[in-house]
Order: sequence, then C-alpha cells, then structure tokens
Amino acid sequence: MSFFSDRIRRLFISFRYINFKRSLNLFRISLSYFLSKVGIQKTNKLSPFFLSIETANYCNLHCPECPVGIRDISKIVPQLFDLTLYNKIIDSQKSTLQHVILYFQGEPLLNSNLNEFIEYAHKAKIYTSTSTNGQLLCDYAEKIVRSGLDKLIVSVDGSTQETYENYRVGGLLQKTLDGIKQLVYWKTELRSATPLIEIQFIVMKSNEHQLKEMKLLAKSLKVDRLRFKTAQLYDFENGNERLTSFSKYARYRQLPDGTFAIKNKLPNHCMRLWSGAVINSRGNVLPCCFDKESEFSFGNINNQTVQAVWHNKKASDFRDSILQNRKQYEMCRNCTSK
Repeated sequence: MSFFSDRIRRLFISFRYINFKRSLNLFRISLSYFLSKVGIQKTNKLSPFFLSIETANYCNLHCPECPVGIRDISKIVPQLFDLTLYNKIIDSQKSTLQHVILYFQGEPLLNSNLNEFIEYAHKAKIYTSTSTNGQLLCDYAEKIVRSGLDKLIVSVDGSTQETYENYRVGGLLQKTLDGIKQLVYWKTELRSATPLIEIQFIVMKSNEHQLKEMKLLAKSLKVDRLRFKTAQLYDFENGNERLTSFSKYARYRQLPDGTFAIKNKLPNHCMRLWSGAVINSRGNVLPCCFDKESEFSFGNINNQTVQAVWHNKKASDFRDSILQNRKQYEMCRNCTSK
C-alpha cells in the first residue's frame, strides 16, 4: 500500500469520530494552551481530548528500559483496570472525548476484557488504539478485528530472534510475526479496514543494522505502516550501550565534555498537559505517559470524576510549574514532546 493511500485511509477513519462538540472542545483547548503560553492564564473548565488508560500494569516480557520489565515480577501486585469504572469514564466524557489510548506501561492483551473496552468506546463513537508486544496476538487476532479497534501498534525490534530478544527479553519473534499474519488474515476475511497495523521498531545499537531488513519484512507482512522510533534510555548522560550511531534515529547528542543530552530544545510548555491525561490501572490521573512511577498523580477517579481531578489545584499548579521551568522535572528531561 502506498504512503498516500494509507494516509487517506487513516484520515478517513479519524474523521468518522469528529463532531461539533469535540471540535469546539479541541479549539478551546488549543486557545487555552496558547493563552497560557503567552502569560494569560485561562481557567476554562475544558474536557480532555484524549485519555490513555492502563488496562493492565504488568507484562509478559522483561524489556531492560521498561520500568515494568525490569521489576521483580514477584514484587508487582497485578492490577487490571476495572471495566465498570472504565464505562463510567466513557459515559461522562463521551461528548468531548475524541481518542481512548488503551495502554500505558503493562501489556494490554493481558486484560481479558480489552475487547469490551474497545467496543464500549465505539458505542460512544470514540477512536481507539492500543499497543502490544505481540506475544498473545495469535489468540486474540480475530477478536481484535471484530472489536473494531482503529489502530494497533506492534513492537518488533529486530528481524531475527537473536536481535529481537536482545531487547524483548523473554519474547519469541515468530510468535509476534504469526500474530501479525493472523491480524491481516482476519482483516481480509471480515473485510475490515481496521485496525490500522503499525509495526514499531525502536532503533538501538543492537538492531540498527537491520533497518533495511525490517522494511522488507513489513512489506511482506502487508502491514499499514512501519515506524522507526528513537529509544528512550534512562541512563544516557554518561553514555549507554544502546545508543544508536544513526543520528537520524538518535534522541540524544554528545556534548563537548563527552556527556549526552536530549537533542531537542526543551520549551517551557507542553500541549499534552492541556489536551489529555493518563489514568493508571489503580485509577490515578497522571500528567502524561512519562510519569512512570505515578509520582505526580493529580488524584484518583475511584472517588472523584475525571473532570474534578483534571481541574483540581494540584493539576493546575503542575501546569503552571511547567510554564515556569519544565526542566525541573526529571521525566521531562527525557521527553521530545513540544
């Protein structure tokens, strides 16, 4: 499929979920964000444009740069997002919510109710997406296609098992590839345009030699898109063995003193904080997906509404602090978002 035709399909699918209230809400969010950037504090009671919801807080792999993957599994209290609570969120936000992202840190397919999450959002005409390591795709491929999921990101960080398992520790490349093939099969069988299947390849020193092979592999699998992504590394200042030598896919640059820093200039503003939020499996509302340890939780939706938490003093103060000095937060110093 050509890039042009793929883009048309993606735009068409997205436009299905646009209505007047959602468009007006997005305009008001953008206006509030702009006025806040120039020093005019706007306190309109806006609604989030997107919500990222963690359906499961644990994973079946042990990726070395993932906070979930590197933990001792015996010390993790498995937590699945409550479906009833999720439905209440959708009901309360459906007039203005445009996009539900059904993942945060854990593996979404470990939640057996994932398809129900997707279907309930679609009843409210809300765009849905999720991301997976693909190890369970063979078992869920047909259900995912039937659910109506709009976009699925599948992590494939190598074209051979040796390279793949260097990062996706405990995973089998062939299981993921077979899962993708099953997805494509069921899309064809059910004559479904969705989900849009995107292979995501995190470029690191260990796999940078396989970019060409990945292009050929993605083409043979008949996926909709292959995306090469920069690697987010937690210990990068003094160098890291995973740092790629390809500047195009490097998130960091080396300074004259030999240390490393993020390439992009970090502005004192961030659109994410005005447009949406992350809700972890315990119900904590977080400023963004970089708050891996839920350090800056604004509150919990088990005893408050999304609107109440998103606009409380803690949330407002955090947004104000970003406008003053974004670099004060460690999580922001590793972010490329503007």
